[in-house]
Amino acid sequence: MNPKISVCIPTYNRSQLLPIAITSVLEQTESQFEIIVCDDGSSDDTAAVMERFLEDSRVRYIRHLHNIGKSNNMRSGFEAATGDYFIKFDDDDRLTPAFLSKTASILDAHPEVDFVGTDHWIIDPFNQRDLRATELNSQRWGRSALTEGIITELLEVVFIQQSLQIGATLFRREALAEVGYMRPNLQNCEDNDLCVRLALAGKTGYYLNDRLMEYRVHAEQQGIHRAIPYLKDKISYLESYQFESERLEKIRLMRLVETQLLLGLRLIQIGQTQVGRRLIWQGRSAGLSKAIVGMGLSALPLSLRKSAFALIQQRN
Repeated sequence: MNPKISVCIPTYNRSQLLPIAITSVLEQTESQFEIIVCDDGSSDDTAAVMERFLEDSRVRYIRHLHNIGKSNNMRSGFEAATGDYFIKFDDDDRLTPAFLSKTASILDAHPEVDFVGTDHWIIDPFNQRDLRATELNSQRWGRSALTEGIITELLEVVFIQQSLQIGATLFRREALAEVGYMRPNLQNCEDNDLCVRLALAGKTGYYLNDRLMEYRVHAEQQGIHRAIPYLKDKISYLESYQFESERLEKIRLMRLVETQLLLGLRLIQIGQTQVGRRLIWQGRSAGLSKAIVGMGLSALPLSLRKSAFALIQQRN
């Protein structure tokens, strides 16, 4: 008999945090689930850590011998899933004990709903909830103003406000399959991309105004070498669509030039001058003064350029 819910946890070199994520599923009040851990070629002791969890027949482990990329790894977990409902959440996050039961009950009661999104907590590296950061996060992404129930104007909610966090959302697996789940070969923005494709496909979303997931914030998520690939993928994501709505299309184009400008500045900062200048020129309408400063800094020797960028960032 297939489980009711498939819980996919993609992982990569997080053997210290992965057990916390897995345990949060094993402690759910809902018992009809399977856990699929998909390992993107970890070089730490993830495989050894998984051995004790595999004693539970509900836990499955897919280990890729080499790194195949973030969205490809997620796709491997999705392809292995057998439940009617599906959630993917990250190896450094946690589900609260009632997540599966509360979200699944809505899908059970409302066959017209394709997915249920919830609010979530912000936690620190020590697993402590940060109430102030949580409230600011809920406000920033529009969840504080989102009415509980079926989401009207879904495309605006997922594209403009970006209110839904995939790791805090339970889906009908069939709905995800109909849109192809995650696009292959993406490292960033794959979650936003999926939400937009679901909205464009006419799927129905429901918002449950309850904090049922815990999202971890830590230093690993920061830094220029993480920002550059993120900005590159964001440009690719924003170039994937052309909306019929004039308002949405205007916002898409505005975000595209903003991202081009930011990426251009980052590339100039690390010495990729020609590509950086081209992107700054493309994105100049998003901030002419920033573009002028960036062009000026690009004329400096790299050693001076880095310190100049650091000085400007400190002032800002």
